[in-house]
Formats: sequence, structure tokens, C-alpha cells
Amino acid sequence: LKVGDVPEGRHIMALSRRRNSQTRKGYATMHNDTIIEFTKPTGFSPDPLTDVLREGARELLATAVQAEVSEFLATHKHLLDDEGRQRLVRHGFLPEREVMTGIGKVAVKVPRVRDRGTDKDGAKIRFSSSLIPPYLRKSKSVEELLPWLYLKGISTGDFSEALAALVGPDAEGLSSSTITRLKADWWKEYESWRKRDLTGKRYVYFWADGVYFTPRLDDDRQCLLVIIGANEYGDKDVLAIMDGFRENADSWRELLRSLKKRGLTIAPDLATGDGALGFWTALRDVYPTTREQRCWVHKTANILAAMPRSVQAKAKAGLQDIWMAETKDQAIAAFDTFVETYGVKYERAVKKLTRDKDVLLTFYDFPAEHWKHIRTTNPIESVFATVRNRTRKTKGCLNRKTALAMVYKLMMSARKKWRKLNSPNRLPEVIQGVEFKDG
Repeated sequence: LKVGDVPEGRHIMALSRRRNSQTRKGYATMHNDTIIEFTKPTGFSPDPLTDVLREGARELLATAVQAEVSEFLATHKHLLDDEGRQRLVRHGFLPEREVMTGIGKVAVKVPRVRDRGTDKDGAKIRFSSSLIPPYLRKSKSVEELLPWLYLKGISTGDFSEALAALVGPDAEGLSSSTITRLKADWWKEYESWRKRDLTGKRYVYFWADGVYFTPRLDDDRQCLLVIIGANEYGDKDVLAIMDGFRENADSWRELLRSLKKRGLTIAPDLATGDGALGFWTALRDVYPTTREQRCWVHKTANILAAMPRSVQAKAKAGLQDIWMAETKDQAIAAFDTFVETYGVKYERAVKKLTRDKDVLLTFYDFPAEHWKHIRTTNPIESVFATVRNRTRKTKGCLNRKTALAMVYKLMMSARKKWRKLNSPNRLPEVIQGVEFKDG
């Protein structure tokens, strides 16, 4: 605006709205018809520290490889050729190559070893560095960084910029084609993992849930059946991930029988899940001695969905009074109060609560220190918040097979941060059948 130009208030507001709108789109407005696009910073500032580290890494790596060759030669020094000379000798270096590491590219030269003789079968002894295997172009840390970036939400088109910011400006060659190869590797890992032997394993608690999301290239929603278990030491682990047909009993039965067939013959003491009848029907067939606990988060959501919004906050507090009660008797009293308060007006909602009364209060027969873990299926729900975020970002390239492999990798990554159950020393008592009253 020129000095002296004072438009009416409505014009100022309109200009402000336009400027805010354009700013949100990534532009800064200097004048009504002058738009300057924001540009990303280009180039990298000089970094002497990284240069020193990279040079030090190169020298240290060269020293380590030389020591590796010396040890290899010393191991075979007893071998002689036909002329009585030592068979294995140094023979210069292989062509220098650069390896991408966490501090950028590091030039490496691997020594070459010559075998001047042959074994009885005509074979020659070859040296292969364990530090720098043939064809190595990226360190293990960088290889692991690629799936981490992808799974955490970086689109394949932004890989080059993300890697350049992390490992330096020389991060070319790490493109979206790498992810295509990684997806295939993830599927092979998943296939091997789902067939692993479980003999000798013992899990005290199960959490089971069927999680839905929609792959971009498929019309039907995909249902993944997931089971997480807590062993006798209180450590949580992913037991099963399977692409199911919704949450019917046959799909759950196939999953549970697979666990049992692969060695998980000891039934868990308690399983926690939502009200899906398919899982509980299958559980009673495969592990009939396992006790059942309905998830209070799912149950609360189902009950409130059948009630008007005006009473949901109060009803939610009433439900919380039940599962937060100190004793089972107090929980039953709060249960009866809820039924009496809402039973007449909201019969359908209250029926959802009363039909599962016994299995909603099973947790009172287990250690109080474990209540916060076994009342809900949160161990699964919290992980799949990340899964859904990732599947929203992989637009146009996610099919059912890729989604399953991605979920597997995400859960394996999340598992590293899971904390143990509270008071794992109470688990042997659960296993021995000690009777608990009110925790």
C-alpha cells in the first residue's frame, strides 16, 4: 500500500485473508500482484569437523583392513607352493571405491592377495574383507536409514534431499528404486518370520485386534489380524501379523493354529481384545483354557456411539468409574449404577455393556500391577497410529502385499522401544495359578 492509501476496513480484511491464504500455500505476498515464491536453501556450508572425521575414518579403515590381511596371511603361512615359497602373498590393491557412511562418502582401498599355488582339487584361496565386502557401496547404518526414512513418512521423491541433509551433499544414487528393492526384501523377511519356530516359548498375556485400512490400489478395506504377547519375563513381542478376511472366526482360527503348530503349545493365561466374536470363538477352539478380557477402550467407544452426544461426556465418566474401581465389588456397584442411570432411555447402549459384564471385569483376578496393561489393546492401537500415517503417505504405490510387509517392518521397529510389563516378578505367580482377589 502506498503512503496515504487507507482502504476501508473490509478491504484490509480481504487483503489479510488473501495474504494468509497465499502464505499457507507457500508464498509470501509483497503486493497485490507481486508474489515471491519461497525457495529452499541450496548448497552446504563448509564443515571442517566432518572433513576431519571423514579423513580419520579413511585412515582407521585402511589400518583395520591391513590388519585383517596380515591376520589372514598369518593363518595360511604354513602353506607353501611347489618351489617352497609361501603360497599366499600380498598383491597390491583392488581399485579404490567410495562407501557411503553416516558421515558421507569414505574412499577405501582393499588389499589384494595372490595365491601362487592350488589345492588338490585345483582351487585357489581367495581373500575377502569382512569389513569391506565386495560390491559394498553403503554402510549398514545407511542401509538401515533408508527403510526408516520411508516408514516414518518421507516420500520416495524426497529421498535425495533427506539423505543429503543427513549424510552430506554427496548422497546421490540413493533413489526411489532402492525402496522398490527394499520392499521385496521386507516381504522375504516377513515370509521367513511368520514361519519361525516357536518351540519352548511361553506367553502369559495375549493382545489381539483386527486393524483396518484401505490400500490405495484396492477397493476393499484390508484387515490385518495382529497378536502381541508378553512372555514370562514381562517382555512384549509381536507373535503374528496376518492378512485376514475381515475378523471372522476362520481367519483367527487359522492364525492361532499356526502359532500352535509352530510350537506355541502352552496356552496364554489371559487374552485381551475387542468384542469381535470371531477371535473369541477361535480362541476357545485352539486355547480353551485361556481367560478372556474385553478391551475397555473399544467397549467405551461402542457404548458412547449408541448414545446422543449431549450425554456422552457424563456416560464416559460413569464407565470410567467401573474399570477404575479399586475392587471388583466397587466395580460391580458402579456397573449397576450405570445400568440404572441409562438403562431406560438408552437400552441399546446399556445392552452392549451388560452382555459382556463378566469378561469386562476379568482383570480383577490378575495382579493389580498389570491392570493398566491388560484392560485394553493399547499395545496394538498405539503401533498402528504410525502404520496409518505411513499408508496415507504412500499414495498410489501401496497394495495389499506391500502393506502387510510394511506393517511388519513398522512393528519390528516399534518393538525395540516397548517397555516391560510393570512388576514382571508377579508373572510366575500367574503361571503357577495363584489366585488373586482384587489384584
